[in-house]
Amino acid sequence: MIRISKAAVLAAAAFGALATSAWAAEAPTPWELKPDTGYAYDKEGKTFSYKMGTSNAGLLLKGAKKVPKGTLFFIGQNGQLYMRSGPYLEGDGRFMFGSN
Repeated sequence: MIRISKAAVLAAAAFGALATSAWAAEAPTPWELKPDTGYAYDKEGKTFSYKMGTSNAGLLLKGAKKVPKGTLFFIGQNGQLYMRSGPYLEGDGRFMFGSN
């Protein structure tokens, strides 16, 4: 019969708790936009991606605007897509609008 000490059980439980809390606080996932791909948000609120070519790139860029760095995109409670240019991270790098 194998005897397991209380210290070993407590150590395993503590390690499991640390591993679980570290896993729950994982880093944000990068948003991977691909070259030659267009991303659309249509009138009904659906999102699409399109393979793009270069034959009419001038027409595509006409009227387009650069998105400023530091812009946050999110879907509101009403299902509408919003963007916010401005701070969205705390001084320590945590997301200021998160549930943690």
